[in-house]
Amino acid sequence: MPDPYAPKEAITHGGGGPAALAIGEAESLERPPGAGPGGAPTGKPRSLWSDAWHDLRRNPVFLISALTILFLLVIAVWPQLIADGNPYRADLAKAQAGPEPGHPFGYDTQGRDVYTRVVYGARASITVGVCATAGAALLGSLLGGLAGFFGGWWDALLSRIADIFFGIPVILGGLVFLSVVTSSTVWPVVGFIVLLGWPQIARIARGAVVTAKQNDYVQAARALGAGNGRTLLRHIAPNAVAPVIVVATIALGTYISLEATLSFLGAGLKPPTVSWGIDISAASPSIRNAPHMLLWPAGALSITVLAFIMLGDAVRDALDPKLR
Repeated sequence: MPDPYAPKEAITHGGGGPAALAIGEAESLERPPGAGPGGAPTGKPRSLWSDAWHDLRRNPVFLISALTILFLLVIAVWPQLIADGNPYRADLAKAQAGPEPGHPFGYDTQGRDVYTRVVYGARASITVGVCATAGAALLGSLLGGLAGFFGGWWDALLSRIADIFFGIPVILGGLVFLSVVTSSTVWPVVGFIVLLGWPQIARIARGAVVTAKQNDYVQAARALGAGNGRTLLRHIAPNAVAPVIVVATIALGTYISLEATLSFLGAGLKPPTVSWGIDISAASPSIRNAPHMLLWPAGALSITVLAFIMLGDAVRDALDPKLR
């Protein structure tokens, strides 16, 4: 019978038994998560971003949407990888003709290859979405973050300005603003979307900063003499940027849809730019005789918007601790 006053190592050195099993279970229960046999941690604690990435890698919605977006980005930059034709080449003899070998999507009203135009149309739509999202996120985060951090009259002024922009109908504002623009580039559309998109990001950023600056680590940094700039950039911004990323990711798909809507109405991108919205508008009168002209660009637009919305939902679920 083992000595009850013997050291624990002496008891567990033998061939096992109930005592060794009980001591082993007690050690595993008392040991904190992530700690080794001696109680020391085996690695650094994971941050919010590492936890989010750990969850995203195991989320099939994120993987599918991310791979789809990656493919769209590749063909937007290098469309010639999968389409070696010319999106402007027209053959009136084949106007509204159906699919044939080498032209799987058929032809439009001017005899242009629909497949080639769908592939090349990704460039304009994704460029508008990415640039507009980046601009709205940067402007909204800057203005909203400063308003939430300093408060006072700056916060009140920004809130009233944001209310004015929220009161402008998006489609009507786009028709009025872009109707006087003669440029056929994407930048007028990007500028309009940024102009009407920053208030939403600003409100999200303001709320995140107001919440973050009330935490104990921010008060401790102030007590140690940290200035406003260091407190905002080093302690508040890294912890307030997650909601902005989620909203911006979802808004990117919305901005692509908005560009297509404005182009469909004739106020967005203009020919000779290749755009899904322009092709959908041109195909609408012939939907009964040649539905393929409308279905393929509309399908590409729907898949793109859905992919970005799914990506935003997956990122939101990973970054929001309340949804874990």
